[in-house]
Amino acid sequence: MTNRQIKSLTCIAVVMAAGLGVLAPSSAAAGRRVHPGDSIQDAVNYARPGDTITVMPGTYYENVLITKRLTLRGYGARTVIRPPVTAVTPVAPVTPQAPGATGAPVTSGAAQTPAAQPPAKPATSATPATPATSGRALACSQADTGICVMGTAEQPVVGVDIRSLTVSGFKRNGIWASYTDRLSVQRVISEKNGTWGIAQERSTRGLFRDNTARDNAESGLFIANTVDREGGATDTLGAVVRRNTLTGNRIGVTVRRVRNLSVYGNELTGNCGGIFVVGDEGEPGAGDMTIRNNRIHENNKFCKGNTRLPDIQGVGIVLTGAEQTVIRSNDIRGNVGASPLSGGILLFKSFVGATNTDNVIRDNVVRDNKPADLANQGTGTGNQFVNNRCASSVPAGMC
Repeated sequence: MTNRQIKSLTCIAVVMAAGLGVLAPSSAAAGRRVHPGDSIQDAVNYARPGDTITVMPGTYYENVLITKRLTLRGYGARTVIRPPVTAVTPVAPVTPQAPGATGAPVTSGAAQTPAAQPPAKPATSATPATPATSGRALACSQADTGICVMGTAEQPVVGVDIRSLTVSGFKRNGIWASYTDRLSVQRVISEKNGTWGIAQERSTRGLFRDNTARDNAESGLFIANTVDREGGATDTLGAVVRRNTLTGNRIGVTVRRVRNLSVYGNELTGNCGGIFVVGDEGEPGAGDMTIRNNRIHENNKFCKGNTRLPDIQGVGIVLTGAEQTVIRSNDIRGNVGASPLSGGILLFKSFVGATNTDNVIRDNVVRDNKPADLANQGTGTGNQFVNNRCASSVPAGMC
């Protein structure tokens, strides 16, 4: 090898090393780790759009607010987010921009940890909140929710990914999302929360897959157009509820005043009710969805009724005020109760006068449900019951 060749190779090596030196910090900055005693919220505040935050095994006592695209992931049952133990420091009052905010203003800054935990990073280290962000933080914290993903009507938050962690014991919701697009919640455990396990409103193209929602006071999974006002159904643009395990909740899955989504491959057992599709007289109507290949067995827990619904027990699938929904290839067994909603698959008369129209119920196995495997109530038209394997129906002749 000539001296000129040796010098040329040396120059190339120097240039490559310099290039790697420039790339390394950028690559490292894309990932952040949070350890017990640290603040998840601080890591979120510091993160740049697209960053991944890994929450190491441990218990974290805080509420978390996400308003930008990022991935928040943990270690499943070993990474647990629980309610703050100490009071949250008040901030200047601002007008909440999401439903459910009540009480005194609180901050969204550093996590609040119990005395036994090492102190979190100081709140002053967090990125200062804008007024709009402060309002969303206020609503999230005051709602006593574990993780809030909050956009606005003008600027939905896009591409948030939450996976492999546990949210437990919050007064309201485990995970709450509003004004989001392409939110992904996967392999999350949401348990023992006072309202919903995992909930979303005013949002599109959500993916909820391989989660466990158990022992929540209302629905394990809840997808709605809005929760603070009436209105026509929201087109979710293809939201997916897939392969989740729902048990011990009031209702396993509720989809309320929404359209264009699929609920499939889920396991629902031990709830008061399995799947509720709820619409009203608004336009467009709720429906245009597919519910298929779910296993809905023995949802026989008893839940006392309220001003909106009668007692709930022994409910497989209920449609009320829905249209153009396909229910097919589900296995629905042993749902037994004495509620007006009890039974395998029920088209229920709406309390506000909305009818079930043009729905198709076909190729389901519906056995040992009482008072009936299939029931069609109300004055809706165009509903079809085709090729279902069942023993009893109201009116008779649908099996």
